[in-house]
Amino acid sequence: MNNADIIKEQNFLSGPLSRLGELKMAIQVFFEFIKGFRALHFIGPSITVFGSARFNENHNYYKMTVELGKELAHEGFTVMTGGGPGIMEAANRGAREAGGNSVGCNIVLPFEQKENPYLDKWVNIKYFFVRKVFLVKYSYGFVAMPGGFGTLDELFEALTLIQTKKIQDFPVVLMGVDYYQPLMNFIYKMKDEKTISPEDLDLLLLTDDVQEATRHICKHTLKRFNLKRVRKIAVLGE
Repeated sequence: MNNADIIKEQNFLSGPLSRLGELKMAIQVFFEFIKGFRALHFIGPSITVFGSARFNENHNYYKMTVELGKELAHEGFTVMTGGGPGIMEAANRGAREAGGNSVGCNIVLPFEQKENPYLDKWVNIKYFFVRKVFLVKYSYGFVAMPGGFGTLDELFEALTLIQTKKIQDFPVVLMGVDYYQPLMNFIYKMKDEKTISPEDLDLLLLTDDVQEATRHICKHTLKRFNLKRVRKIAVLGE
């Protein structure tokens, strides 16, 4: 992303533009969606893995995520991530090593986040809100590995869409008990204060066990949605 693109995006989020400026931005967003639809249309049923870009391959969470990617691929899911390094790379790496489909929806940032080398297919997106649509649109479940603001943003967006019935009741897994237990304590507090309902937690699992996470996802997806693995297909160059 060059300086001109950065200024354009900042202007877009800084209040009203001229009507012509608003139209230009709307057209750019429209073409971002079209680009994503074309790139991701044939990827098959996916599980999206969220997590930090800051863990390297020597970190325990990276290693855990590689194993998770393998298990999801063995069950026939496409593994989708934000396409970057760290946890995202680990999930894609696991899927690739297991012979599964590995997909990324990479965000274009001023410090030039690059797509990781374990992707079979990816799309580069300028706008976070467009990217989040794709990370949800093609997914039948979500796994949040440890991460920062972006991971929590993606996690709670998925939970909100499930809670409000904008998407179906897909399973959500938090991996990393030590990391996420304080967050779960606060979520239980929200339940006790009645700001969320008890049933909002029905499909939410906290675990360190990759096998348990995979079983939870399969239990709430495979039979319910009659999912079958979709092989890689090339149609019209897509």
